[in-house]
Amino acid sequence: MSTVQAPPAPDARRWKALGVCLAAGFISLLDTSIVNVALPSLERGLGASEAVQSWVVSGYALTFGLALVPAGRLGDMRGRRQAFLIGLVLFTVASLACGLASGPGWLVVFRLIQGTAAGMVAPQTSGLIQQMFQGAERAKAFGVLGTVIGVSTATGPLAGGLLIDAVGTDDGWRWVFFVNLPIGVAALVAGIRLLPRYPAAGRREEFDLFGVLLLGSGVFALMLPLVQEQQWPGREKWALVPVALALLGAFWAWEKRMGLLGRAPLVDLGLFSLRSFTLGALISLTYFAGFTTVFFLYALYLQNGVGYSALASGLTVLPFAAASAVGAALGGRLVVRCGRKLVVIGLAGVALGLLGVMAAVELVPGPNVGWASALPLLVGGIGSGLTVSPNTTLTLTRVPVHRAGAAGGVLQTGQRVGSAAGIAVVGSVYFAHLANHGRTDTAMQLGLLSAVGIIVVALVLAFADLRERQVRPEPERAAEAVGRGAGEGGAEEAVRPGA
Repeated sequence: MSTVQAPPAPDARRWKALGVCLAAGFISLLDTSIVNVALPSLERGLGASEAVQSWVVSGYALTFGLALVPAGRLGDMRGRRQAFLIGLVLFTVASLACGLASGPGWLVVFRLIQGTAAGMVAPQTSGLIQQMFQGAERAKAFGVLGTVIGVSTATGPLAGGLLIDAVGTDDGWRWVFFVNLPIGVAALVAGIRLLPRYPAAGRREEFDLFGVLLLGSGVFALMLPLVQEQQWPGREKWALVPVALALLGAFWAWEKRMGLLGRAPLVDLGLFSLRSFTLGALISLTYFAGFTTVFFLYALYLQNGVGYSALASGLTVLPFAAASAVGAALGGRLVVRCGRKLVVIGLAGVALGLLGVMAAVELVPGPNVGWASALPLLVGGIGSGLTVSPNTTLTLTRVPVHRAGAAGGVLQTGQRVGSAAGIAVVGSVYFAHLANHGRTDTAMQLGLLSAVGIIVVALVLAFADLRERQVRPEPERAAEAVGRGAGEGGAEEAVRPGA
């Protein structure tokens, strides 16, 4: 008679270790938005041109997105603790170098390195959560991660505004990067002591270098025209999109061939046989395309159209940030019971909140628009918290532990591509109307309407998945097929959320 091996006892320090992961995740995601309000300071203090400013913002997103999947796979193979700590050291050093940059060119180089380091850290966090937590605890841990994602992105403009207001315009941009240093050093010291030393499942597996080149080239060709949409005039840049699709198609064919030959692929395509993973990744991509554009658009409107300072502009998104934290914590507790219904409710709340902001811009134009938008942003923030955290849990819940890093990398790559695409689309609507009619209020409303349209697409996907689960539930043990023959991990501790 075969015996069933009991799962290992959970690490008693797992919640403290999670705190280390979240601290690193916070500063890496904070840097996606904190720089936006520092661009005037960069121009004045460093003499940064518009092209340099663009690369400081978009170059970080670009290298962040490029590093995610290879870094996630490397963590799966060689150990997530080691990959996390290396990425954190590189991020902290690059932040110091950015703050000390003597010229615009050096700042761009260090910013690209900083983005790569952030891409190394991010997938290790989701992988470590999969390893350290089980069952309902895992959902709670992802809930806290969702809180950090929402709060770090939303508080970036506020943190940047506070720093520039305190230090001054000439050197304020440097402190936008220096603020990472104490957090990074503290997280590194704590991480060396607290992060668990799990054995890597794939130490004997080869690293799919050709797959990395194909995927990296494809993502680069897809993201480059998106992040440079405003800086590259003309339509020639969009010729890179079919090139990107061809490279990504070649990557898919290569990975399928690797699987048929019994070799270790960069991304196990069997992951996409899990409906929970495929639909969740698509929902995440489309939601981030609408969600992150709001802060980009709102900062432009308030500072350029209404005359708000960087600090005042950052303060206006505080209701969204606070409500997002509350919503994510609530979502982490309810996702096991409610499942995809929670994501549907959250997305509807975000769409409703943005429509409320549109109404505020129409009814209360001028300096009081920030106060008028507070309640709609509060509603949107709660909806965001109920979306990001539960969707992450539901997307990764049936992924085998030994593939968690690569799966997390795929999920977050979609978020980065979605963010870049959303800013390109919504920014085009905003700037086109502004150029033709010169009315910032109407341009803001049209941009928000475009963002709502993108979020409605995510809502349709979530609702379709909800209905599909009710008609044809996905087998609870489906993820076992993904990791067949891989040994460690599996979906035996999968969270079993409701329909």
